[in-house]
Amino acid sequence: MDYRKIYKQKLVPPSEAVKVVKSGDWVEFGSFSGCVVVLDKALAARKDGLRDVKIRCATRIAGIPEVVKADPAGEHFLYNNWHFSAWDRRLSDQGLCSYIPMVYSELPDYYRNYIDVDVVMIPVAPMDRYGCFNFGPQVSHTMAMCEAAKTIILEVNPNMPRCLGLEEAIHISRVDYIVEADYPIPELTPAIPGAIDKKIASLIIDQLADGCCLQLGIGGMPNAVGGMIADSDLKDLGIHTEMFVDSMVDMVEKGRVTGARKKIDRHKIVATIALGTQRTYDFINGNPMCAFMPVNYTNDPYVIGQLDDFISINSCIDVDLFGQINSESSGFRQISGTGGAICFARGAFRSKGGKGFVCMSSTFSHGGKVFSRIRPVLAPGSAVSIHRGTAPTVVTEYG
Repeated sequence: MDYRKIYKQKLVPPSEAVKVVKSGDWVEFGSFSGCVVVLDKALAARKDGLRDVKIRCATRIAGIPEVVKADPAGEHFLYNNWHFSAWDRRLSDQGLCSYIPMVYSELPDYYRNYIDVDVVMIPVAPMDRYGCFNFGPQVSHTMAMCEAAKTIILEVNPNMPRCLGLEEAIHISRVDYIVEADYPIPELTPAIPGAIDKKIASLIIDQLADGCCLQLGIGGMPNAVGGMIADSDLKDLGIHTEMFVDSMVDMVEKGRVTGARKKIDRHKIVATIALGTQRTYDFINGNPMCAFMPVNYTNDPYVIGQLDDFISINSCIDVDLFGQINSESSGFRQISGTGGAICFARGAFRSKGGKGFVCMSSTFSHGGKVFSRIRPVLAPGSAVSIHRGTAPTVVTEYG
């Protein structure tokens, strides 16, 4: 079959592709480092002819969407998000972005069983000789979105890294329209660890042993742990994580990671997304050591529990004396999202020899005053990201 011929038949300008969107539609904009750019701009240009178009996204790190800029009153486009980035949080503070709660490991099932999707717009890598377009470093729930969609539009970007794994690509036969683009993949600079982050990291690294399998969350403290692991003498470590990050590249290149002792997916680095600098994107591009899997695999506590000596390391905002852990809000203000913290806390508990850590500084400063992150009870409106019955070990700089 001549896939190039089919490609040319489906190739249209962005302005033509977005004509499929109707008032009242639910439109997916992609996620993480793979959120549409030229299609976003083309849809924004159609503002006056549309009303109540509901946009859905996850952790957009590429800046403010053009549909939001074009319609600050929200009369034409309503922007929704599964997990806030810093950009999404700022928009939420202005009433321009709504948070959708979820348990991340279940997100593909939400799409397959419950969610209406009219149009999916996603960036992809160029088509290969088999007629497939790779989703890049956001395998996550992308295939489930496509399965639920009435119309699929691809934004082909030659800069998108190709990530090997499972449910990581879509065939041209399932695609309705193709547009072409050329822009750099958005980068996320690693948070610089502070003195308290390093102190907490030093407490955790003493809990690690040769052959353990790691999951690291986002932030200065998990980054500090990753840096210390890279500079340690630990060996035969495994990685089974939600997000692949820059510090993991250091761990691999310094010989700490082999995956040789993993009970499942031996010798593979398993992740569902990657966020980092271009160095990370270059590392994962076509790398057979990496297996990017859907999030209902990577974050499934039953899968995680099959990995002996599993170590989960995440951060949080505050905890209370009931043992409730808040990783996502400041009172009623949404900061990020539930993410995979609860999934990995439960998974580490199921693992033989597993340990789950949730980390935070003991205090924070605001308005010249110092406040404790350990509260008698969470502030009104705070989300309980991890239930007190599944709370793992809480770590501060004091132990």
